[in-house]
Amino acid sequence: MPSKVLSGNTLSATADVAESQTTARWAIANPQTPVDLVRNSALQTVEVHPQGVGSGILATLPGFSPAALGDPSFLTTHKVRFPYICGEMANGIASVPMVIAMAKAGMLGFFGAAGLPLAEIERAVAVLKKECAGASWGSNLIHSPQDPDLEERSVDLYLREGVTRVSASAFMALRPSVVRYAFSGIRQEADGTIVRRNHVFAKISRVEVAKQFLSPAPANMLAALGEKGLLTPQEIELASRLPVAEDFTVEADSGGHTDNRALTVLLPSILHLRDEMARKYGWTHPIRIGAAGGIGTPGAVAAAFSMGAAYVLTGSINQSAVESALSAAGKKLLTQAAATDVMMAPAADMFELGVKVQVLKRATFFAARASKLYELYIRHESLEQIPADTLRTLERDVFKQPIAQIWADTEKFFQVRMPHEMERAARDPKHRMALVFRWYLHFSSRWAISGEATRQVDYQIWCGPAMGVFNQWVAGTFLEKPENRTVTQIALNLMHGAASIARAHQLRTFGVDVPAELFNYAPRVIDESVA
Repeated sequence: MPSKVLSGNTLSATADVAESQTTARWAIANPQTPVDLVRNSALQTVEVHPQGVGSGILATLPGFSPAALGDPSFLTTHKVRFPYICGEMANGIASVPMVIAMAKAGMLGFFGAAGLPLAEIERAVAVLKKECAGASWGSNLIHSPQDPDLEERSVDLYLREGVTRVSASAFMALRPSVVRYAFSGIRQEADGTIVRRNHVFAKISRVEVAKQFLSPAPANMLAALGEKGLLTPQEIELASRLPVAEDFTVEADSGGHTDNRALTVLLPSILHLRDEMARKYGWTHPIRIGAAGGIGTPGAVAAAFSMGAAYVLTGSINQSAVESALSAAGKKLLTQAAATDVMMAPAADMFELGVKVQVLKRATFFAARASKLYELYIRHESLEQIPADTLRTLERDVFKQPIAQIWADTEKFFQVRMPHEMERAARDPKHRMALVFRWYLHFSSRWAISGEATRQVDYQIWCGPAMGVFNQWVAGTFLEKPENRTVTQIALNLMHGAASIARAHQLRTFGVDVPAELFNYAPRVIDESVA
């Protein structure tokens, strides 16, 4: 706390202004501390005083913690300390250690189950249940158009093992798997209160998809689940009175699957839709809209909350964290990235649909090579139609082995995992070509995780522009070093920084002359036990 009380009677005007800015700096660095706003009659300015010191008080601003930035119902419903989520980077990049670290710090993390075999997800869930006992955590449920049964088997696992939070991502329409998970175990208390056992976090970027999750589940879908014995009559009746989800993660310009939309456009649109749907159906429970995509600095976090976000979710930046399952080589590439070092490339899981994901382009040829494969897929009906010299180039530069061997490995994989894909490939040579090309897209992300040195130029690392601005923000601070980038220090610095920026803006709106540099929060080591 500043040692000197501001006094226009004892200081020169220049010294008075300097002291005022020193006090404002202290107030912004300590937003949890109440302060008084006082008018300096001599300078005709509004100044900041420690609470209870001085006279002529215009107002007292209460202190607030980072926890107060979001929707309080998020904290109570999910039993966490901060309105902040560590998102579910696929293939286990959002690792078991990452989710455990978040849970033990009183924050929510989702395990990156997408792309993993069910047995591996089951092992991860077993560890998380043990290590996070009594704390909140969740796992990913990703839309799997190539393997719809995987969604159902994942839901079977989550219900059996008592996983009460899932992030439902990449869904283009509401699926029975999501509805079954959402309403299994729902009950009504004696006072009439409806209590959900499971919580769906719907990750969305389109209004038409959000509408489906904001509405009651379709009656025919509920009836079908009832006929199969997957929901009870009571669960079906209660489900008809609620939206499918009460937590929505608005995904703007993110890494991986994204529509590259600006958060400042998408978030207000979904907030408006939320209010419209609540009026239409008479929803009385809070429906929380969170913000994701482009969140890499305290300013971005503060901006999201100022627009009405109930919580924020980060993704790309956590891939460079200590707990991330990405290889050291992959993390190094991320720490060197600028905001412009990203581009779109074909998605492995939705290759034939033309869906794209945002990836790192710095020091890797993946995006260019994957795009070439998709171009060939569009132009030709089979591998046999591709010119021989082009095939030789692919074998030499991309696959680094004969296509015949690629097909043999692909056939072996799908015969075990998805035999129907082999049946289709036998009938459709274009589909066979797609499966060969998907081999490269599949393994490129695995090489980035394993750190395969001979394949570094082929690393597929899902990444949004937030990674680059994060690197710019932490440059010259302790978070610049990869070994210091723990997921909890990243989270706490973003949240505490956002609180400081919110206080700076608050002071400015009351007429305090806040120097521009005070809207920049420098990372510092935060004591996790008292944060």
